[in-house]
Amino acid sequence: MQGEAMREMFSGNMPDAPGGADTASGLQSLMPGDFGADDLADWAKASGELQKMWLEFATYQAKKAAEKSTDGKNLLDPAQWLMISQSMVDQFPKGVFDAQAKLAQDSLALWKGVFERFMTSAAKGSASGDDAGPALPIKDRRFADPAWREHPAFALLHQTYLMLTEYFRQAVNSMKGLDKEKRKQLDFAVSALSEAMSPDNYLLTNPVVMKRTVETRGQNLVRGMQHLINDLKRGQLTHTDPDAFTLGENLAATPGKVVHETPLYQLVQYSPSTKEVLEVPLIVFPPWINRFYILDLTPKKSFIKWAVDQGLTIFVVSWKSADASMGDVVWDDYIRAQMDAIDHVRGRLKVPSVHAIGYCVAGTTLAATLAVLARRDEADKVKSATFFTAQVDFEKSGELKHFIDDGHLDMIGKLSPDGYLDGRYLAATFNALRGKDLIWNYVVNNYLLGEDYPAFDLLHWNGDVTNLPSKWHNDYLRDLYRDNKLVVPDALSADGTPIDLTKVETPSFVQAGKEDHIAPAESVWRITDHFSGPLEFLLAGSGHIAGVVNPPAAGKYQYWVGDSSAPSLKAYIDSAEEHPGSWWPHWLEWLHKQDDKKVAATGKRKPGGRGDTVIEDAPGRYVMTR
Repeated sequence: MQGEAMREMFSGNMPDAPGGADTASGLQSLMPGDFGADDLADWAKASGELQKMWLEFATYQAKKAAEKSTDGKNLLDPAQWLMISQSMVDQFPKGVFDAQAKLAQDSLALWKGVFERFMTSAAKGSASGDDAGPALPIKDRRFADPAWREHPAFALLHQTYLMLTEYFRQAVNSMKGLDKEKRKQLDFAVSALSEAMSPDNYLLTNPVVMKRTVETRGQNLVRGMQHLINDLKRGQLTHTDPDAFTLGENLAATPGKVVHETPLYQLVQYSPSTKEVLEVPLIVFPPWINRFYILDLTPKKSFIKWAVDQGLTIFVVSWKSADASMGDVVWDDYIRAQMDAIDHVRGRLKVPSVHAIGYCVAGTTLAATLAVLARRDEADKVKSATFFTAQVDFEKSGELKHFIDDGHLDMIGKLSPDGYLDGRYLAATFNALRGKDLIWNYVVNNYLLGEDYPAFDLLHWNGDVTNLPSKWHNDYLRDLYRDNKLVVPDALSADGTPIDLTKVETPSFVQAGKEDHIAPAESVWRITDHFSGPLEFLLAGSGHIAGVVNPPAAGKYQYWVGDSSAPSLKAYIDSAEEHPGSWWPHWLEWLHKQDDKKVAATGKRKPGGRGDTVIEDAPGRYVMTR
């Protein structure tokens, strides 16, 4: 529909053939030489018709995607992520979009100013020879290319879109009779829809793509179609060059051995790089929703390699990607796995205790593990616990709460007919939280502009999805995210032991990301309200990934250290001192304070040495299983 409208608007103004005129002059010829204020009404009418079509088109596409994906048989293609936000369409107040669309139509008169600026700029440009186009009232990096200002149609098109986007957001915030959570859900859905409706997402409403098409004589679209077909075949949006990285070679390449294995996880021990190491080993529990090598990317970014080089004996759990054999895996199994790994490291190195790190959801489970050990009088098995962006109190858990109402939980059940949730669905959920950057940016660059994929280790990891046991995933969302039971003493149990976080007295280090949208800092902070032992809180710059994976050599971001006993995160921030760069050295200093004794890096401190039976080289089979 947009294509037909744009063809009508631009009829007779395009170059006769791709090679018939150069790109710039071809597009500039779209501007009528006698354009004046009298034409404003016609342009406003056409633009109003376009925005109405956007709404109808996006709603139709979203409903169609939801119908296709909720039957549990169709994998997500790169456009079907809309079903996540559109599962809320039926909850919208009746007629809200019709009413807002009418008001938006009435507001189009405001855009007379756009054309006044355009005409003024055109007059100045003619006098000065400057064709840069007018300065427009609303800025957005998606429309930074000068092509969006070279013609009044494109100027009005994207400025109207930006105006309507802001209008709908304000309308949601001003609506009466919505509870707080429903308002957040509606705001998220409107944002997702507006990102999908952006004119830069479509060939005939994106002047940059039109230019590229003329320049390449359509070869950009040929390349883009191949990218799209490849993504449809794999059922997942591609963000990076799939052939640029190989696990064990240029990713997850820190030397080590798999020293223990169960049906749920492999335990990787890394080879020391120093003659002496801290006596207390460190075991890392990464989230089972992702591959563990987020902490072992390229050598310059690897937390694991850095920690090994600091003289730590490092063990990392590599969780198995779920399959049909794991349909009955639940909360208890992951907690038992953490306790099993702790006991195996203690027995292997003949030490009484370990340091432990829990990242994200594995940090949530580590908190429960510590509570179980405390209840069993076994708390001394863990010398200290570190939490990377981990939540235990989910009242303020952020945007992911949009995906845990009964409708979404039922949908997840339908998408898991074999007892596990395909990781591509979860990836689509996280991408939808940042749709502008993680979905539509790639639709434009890869499908429309036909650009080659970059070689980016973090994006490679982001697309390397992990399947989840559906029973446990649903329990996690229901019991923790929705019902917030973990902070209620004895409301949950594991392995036959009730869980009470107030019994945790293990010295703890808690890191949060200042811009984290998955585990918001305010939510992570709440762990300070529940643990009873000594605790240090640190606020890192950036978000859920870059806030954690920030090696000292990069010299990026910053962190804040304040009063960890403050009554609120705001009070903590008010008391905090900012430090430039990585927080890793600060954490290492804290770890040394817990126990500074060192031993020689000999015997089983070197996995795979004489007399040491190991299973295979790091990173192991489990992380490579698809």
